[in-house]
Amino acid sequence: MDGVIEVNELTKRYGGTTAVNGLTFTVRSGRVTGFLGPNGAGKSTTLRLILGLNAPTSGTVTVHGRPFRDHRRGLRHVGALLDAGDVHGGRTARAHLTALAVANRIPRTRVAQVLAEVGLSGAAGRRIGGFSLGMRQRLGIAAALLGDPPVLLFDEPLNGLDPEGVQWVRGLFRGLAAEGRTVFVSSHLMSEMEHTADELVVVGRGELIAAESLPEFAARGGSHSVTVVTPEPAALAAALTAEGGTVREADGVLSVTGLKAAAIGELALRQGVPLHELTPRASLEEAFMELTADRVEYTAGGAR
Repeated sequence: MDGVIEVNELTKRYGGTTAVNGLTFTVRSGRVTGFLGPNGAGKSTTLRLILGLNAPTSGTVTVHGRPFRDHRRGLRHVGALLDAGDVHGGRTARAHLTALAVANRIPRTRVAQVLAEVGLSGAAGRRIGGFSLGMRQRLGIAAALLGDPPVLLFDEPLNGLDPEGVQWVRGLFRGLAAEGRTVFVSSHLMSEMEHTADELVVVGRGELIAAESLPEFAARGGSHSVTVVTPEPAALAAALTAEGGTVREADGVLSVTGLKAAAIGELALRQGVPLHELTPRASLEEAFMELTADRVEYTAGGAR
């Protein structure tokens, strides 16, 4: 299954405003790629350009070597969830998906299949106007899956989902990537990207900041921590603090900054404290905040 997305010098201007400026990156199949950036970074505009919903001012974007508009019966090639609220509230979930299936020459049997996959079989006959945001998100994901496409795009798919729904989406995305599909997910939830994404494309004010693996990007942040698990957390925390480390504890697990893993291990040995885990970690959220600090369009208090 091959569905590589190629973005080359992509630019989009609206009058005097540049929403996307010279973006170049590749989204590969067989992995989940997170699409990150502050508010106003141009993420939604980029997704619309990929889908041919907006025409670029300059540059190109292709899916499997061709502009998306050149693919007949688009849902068989790319499935997308851009706005869960962009549906006719008077239709039932079944009618909405059936209309999409007919327009794209997709067997109607797929409607029941995808409704079951997203957990909406029991709501198939209900009007969408009565759905919660979480149910609309599930319906949008069902529409994206309808054509069994090799490429899937999702814009903030976790909005409105409960914890069970978030876990389900995480497993769904990783399962789709394991099947060889291209999964491109825009999200502002760093914790979910840490659990879900293999690679990242990070933008700010319409320009590319990074396109690399998640560990590579996280390691670019200046702040690193070490996770420590020990049966004697209080004793070790006191010793680490005395050595100049900063220690945070949650459920018996220590997160240590200011000391490297080797120094922590040596200190534990001297103190006679056993260790069950000693893992250096780079924070995706900290790296994101550091590397996008000068690309934020709006900040708290109105500062620009």
